[in-house]
Amino acid sequence: MMALLMDTRLLMRKLKDLRSLTPRRNRVKEKWAATRPKYPPTTLALQHFDATYSIQLGQLWPSVRVALLSEKKYGALLNNFSYDDVLADLQAQGSRDFISDTDTQAQPCLEHKSADGVEEESSVDAVKKSDLSGQQLSPLQLSLNIKCAVFPRGDITRFKSARPDMFGLLSYYLMDAASVLPCLALDVQEGHSVLDLCAAPGGKTLALLQTQAIRFLCANDASVSRTLRLRRVLHSYVPKEVLTAEKLRITSFDGTKWGEIERNTFDRVLVDVPCTADRHSLMEDDNNIFSKSRTGERRGLPQVQLELLLAGIEAACPGGEIVYSTCTLSQIQNLRVVEQAICLAGENHGIRLEVVNLQPLTHMFKKTFHFAPDLELGEMVIPHLAANFGPIYMCKLKRLT
Repeated sequence: MMALLMDTRLLMRKLKDLRSLTPRRNRVKEKWAATRPKYPPTTLALQHFDATYSIQLGQLWPSVRVALLSEKKYGALLNNFSYDDVLADLQAQGSRDFISDTDTQAQPCLEHKSADGVEEESSVDAVKKSDLSGQQLSPLQLSLNIKCAVFPRGDITRFKSARPDMFGLLSYYLMDAASVLPCLALDVQEGHSVLDLCAAPGGKTLALLQTQAIRFLCANDASVSRTLRLRRVLHSYVPKEVLTAEKLRITSFDGTKWGEIERNTFDRVLVDVPCTADRHSLMEDDNNIFSKSRTGERRGLPQVQLELLLAGIEAACPGGEIVYSTCTLSQIQNLRVVEQAICLAGENHGIRLEVVNLQPLTHMFKKTFHFAPDLELGEMVIPHLAANFGPIYMCKLKRLT
């Protein structure tokens, strides 16, 4: 009986090791290099962020890190072109339009500061937010008619997929609600011509069209495949009469060369540049900028971002406004790019710029988003478990000459 038990245990051990059932000549040792990387891109991204953001964000980094590694929260950008009015239905589910539901008592005034500064002062030093106090104040203005529903802080309810109306147009577009903020900050008004320099996949372009105030919109993206996706998004949400050549142009040009194509043309320019896309880099191995094969591309991002912002500045007409935005926490890709662009625009192109203080946005929408404190330049939504939007960085410039 004891011998039978021992034989059974030996047989079970062999069955667990299926290789024992495979002829020796057919057994293949697993090869790491041929099957999967020892350190996948998501792991490399987390190591990089731990090394850099722990210094940049200090005590904020542990909570931001947890939020970045958790499921992100979505907003529903309402489609004003849709026949269905779904806002009441979404509100009945517990969501609210965060743009109209603001603390108006907490709104300060919008501040401007010349990036030119005094003659002995460098233009970079002149744009620090700490120097913005005591300037002439003007009221905050946001882009018209944009609505975006979100669930309250701490509520992780998901929106259902939108359904087409009687004309086949979808009633809302699911996106990171923080991505709407650069479009609001752009302050699109009636009759404006607008350039979206890096438009794909189309969420911000769609948000700009919701203003129904744009005289002409140019939506550009250097990637042809991403431009095709942009077209599909617009055709799913916007009626054909708005997509005419007189009102909309979709292109696939190199955005860094836009200053050579159209200069001093647009009232408003959105420069939503490619970046390390921190949340995507931590969650998805596919198309990850931290893949070893894309190391050179990642290291070259700040230069590309600088060239894109300079091209956007050139494309704006004197008096026009430019919003620069990313979806990364990186200082090198955010305020350092803006600082360099302000210097080079003056030195190489003779363009004087004014930095617009966007701090009023942090007061208006503090009920919805978690903002980084005390940035030198621009504003940034940082992920937080109770409000897991972002990251989104934005800085607004006004062209004076």
